[in-house]
Amino acid sequence: MSQTKVKPATGKLGIFIVGNGAVATTFMTGVLMARKGLTKPIGAMTQYDKIRVGRGADKQYLHYKDIVPIASLDDIVFGCWDVYPQNAYQSAVYAEVLKRSDIDPVREELEQIVPVKAAFDKNYAKRLDGDNVKTSADPAKKGEMPTRWEMVEQLREDIRTFKAEKQCDRCVVLWAASTEIYVPIDEQVHYSLSALEAAMKADDREHIAPSMCYAYAALTEGCPFVMGAPNTTVDIPAMWELAEKTQMPIAGKDFKTGQTLVKSGFAPIIGTRCLGLDGWFSTNILGNRDGLVLDVPENFRTKEVSKLSTLETILKADEQPDLYSDYYHKVRINYYPPRNDNKESWDNIDISGWMGYPMQIKINFLCRDSILAAPVCLDLCLLIDLAARAGRCGTQRFLSFFLKSPMHDYTVGEEAVNHLYRQHTMLKNAIREMGGYEADEEVD
Repeated sequence: MSQTKVKPATGKLGIFIVGNGAVATTFMTGVLMARKGLTKPIGAMTQYDKIRVGRGADKQYLHYKDIVPIASLDDIVFGCWDVYPQNAYQSAVYAEVLKRSDIDPVREELEQIVPVKAAFDKNYAKRLDGDNVKTSADPAKKGEMPTRWEMVEQLREDIRTFKAEKQCDRCVVLWAASTEIYVPIDEQVHYSLSALEAAMKADDREHIAPSMCYAYAALTEGCPFVMGAPNTTVDIPAMWELAEKTQMPIAGKDFKTGQTLVKSGFAPIIGTRCLGLDGWFSTNILGNRDGLVLDVPENFRTKEVSKLSTLETILKADEQPDLYSDYYHKVRINYYPPRNDNKESWDNIDISGWMGYPMQIKINFLCRDSILAAPVCLDLCLLIDLAARAGRCGTQRFLSFFLKSPMHDYTVGEEAVNHLYRQHTMLKNAIREMGGYEADEEVD
């Protein structure tokens, strides 16, 4: 083992969250409860997973914190932006994910987390009607939406204020807000930092999503950025360039929680067993605010692109044409208010076996969306903070394990790794490497 060069996790880690809804408040409440010893952070890899380091007589299985310096839950401080002004306690109660008995013990701390006004464009999330939004600083445009560049400047000021008031040693910005409408990647705008900045300054509202303003502000203020929705935000060359320029790590996109987690873990079973696939139909019902936003076709399109990408990189027609040359893949999400955050997904999988005989697999997952997302939020924040202290910048591919549509350099034909077990190997190797151990597992 060589000595790790990762900077220690000293001082406070600020986690500034875009969104103060079900996912964010479940995440915050769980962390606050866990550090009081009132609950367990179940589902968080950083708190439970063990990795083998060394071989032979030197072999050990260690928690992440015993390999690399991971921030303690005790050192986390929270802030947030949201279009609704309710504090984190009010929002957690309203979300109805957690029982009051699991919120009230940290009520005082949650009440102190009051959302900053959001940089918001209603055209990107038509179903949201909050009035806690930023307006132009120009007196001639009083009450109007700020330009994209004004959004960037105001968000940068928010980050500086948050870090100063909370006395943060460092800060991570996490997107846990709604899915924006689909923004196709435009080479003229999104392929260089100079073009992106010019579009922001020209107030190009078609090509510059509000989420891009958050990412730009975070990176420019020295904060790693995590995109937890399928938005076109940091998965563009201009943002990769900015991440390199600022020497900041980025990760995205879309938290991998329920159905896609199952798909990325189950598809390898079909592939490894060399069974054929004729079709995979996935459908969901969801009743929370995310479901409401996704009920708009333009917003669902963003999610659909993210969810469809998983299967095609695991079961490949060019590698096994007899098995995967012509399968049908369909994804649906239906807004169904009675279920609230208790999402239900169905996967109907038509496979073929010996001599082409058909078989079926049906998976019914009754999951809790925010309960699955909260530990993913924690892991992503702690691990991207670790990456920053290790001097890693740009896209952090080792975080693909936690993301539905992992970022990759499509400009050179790179494919995303969606195979769950390969993703886990990438994660383990990165932890080993940052801990000064050999990254000794192959990713086939």
